[in-house]
Amino acid sequence: MRFENIEKLNDPRTDAYVNLTEIQLRNRLEPEKGIFIAESPKVIERALKTGLEPLSFLVEESWIEGMREMFSRVDSEWGSDIAVYVAKNDILKALTGYRLHRGALCAMRRPKMLSVEQVCRNARVVAVLENIVDFTNVGAIFRSAAALNVDAVLATPSCGDPLYRRSARVSMGTVFQVPWTRIAPETLFCAQNEADCRKPDSRQKEKSETQSDMRSKVKKKTKVWPEEGIKQLKNLGFTTVSMALSDDSITPGELVRRMKSDKSAPEHIEKVALIFGTEGDGLSRKTIAQSDVTVKIPMAHGVDSLNVAASSAVIFYTVCEQ
Repeated sequence: MRFENIEKLNDPRTDAYVNLTEIQLRNRLEPEKGIFIAESPKVIERALKTGLEPLSFLVEESWIEGMREMFSRVDSEWGSDIAVYVAKNDILKALTGYRLHRGALCAMRRPKMLSVEQVCRNARVVAVLENIVDFTNVGAIFRSAAALNVDAVLATPSCGDPLYRRSARVSMGTVFQVPWTRIAPETLFCAQNEADCRKPDSRQKEKSETQSDMRSKVKKKTKVWPEEGIKQLKNLGFTTVSMALSDDSITPGELVRRMKSDKSAPEHIEKVALIFGTEGDGLSRKTIAQSDVTVKIPMAHGVDSLNVAASSAVIFYTVCEQ
């Protein structure tokens, strides 16, 4: 590794860690050429084990010795010219705006986005995240998906980026282990909200798109999900299951019973796509209307529903355990 000390706040070598927005990092026009930031040695380690390419490290000085083994493996696999930018704690805190408790960041090359068909080829249970924008929830769902043996995760165009560093950290690096992709990777998507797509970044001199161009892309994105996305899932043999508070909902137990039923039974379900809605509003009416089945987890004491991350864990365990 090439160790370089960082001693000032405006060092251009740290731009990827400090000055670029998430959209700029992942390169919204060509995501496969973008990068992402992994935080903490454990998350970085899991990313490296899946073959993701490290571009540089930003490490607190006191953590260097404990990461020697990781650096040695990086040297062996990727070459010794990868920079490790080293800074004292007070510099790192000033650079990032917060105490870097986990000691290390790593800029990594984004993996090539797979198609839905590739990700779902041998899957029996997949999770679909509809417009979930809280990165903590995204990461928690991935962690549950990995722990409870969900085969794949699909994110709709407006869902938060699973590779955003908070998502990856909360997932404990399982975002690198569970196969996942976008429902429409070629469509413009946003990590936080629609406003990200409409506001040009003042720090980057880019040719701004006209409002009509942006409206066209947002309209295309809306059409991609749920209309085209649900149709694609059904064509791949999945029964689409909306997790929602509908009057005609069935229980998770009934869903499992149908999955265990004889294959010749008309109600038999072979493969399921479990669809989870955004925080607060839940699934869109279009999604619920176009899904094959709606499932509701029974609640007590007047509670109407669980947080989306908690409900995903419950249904993953119920469905995958059988």
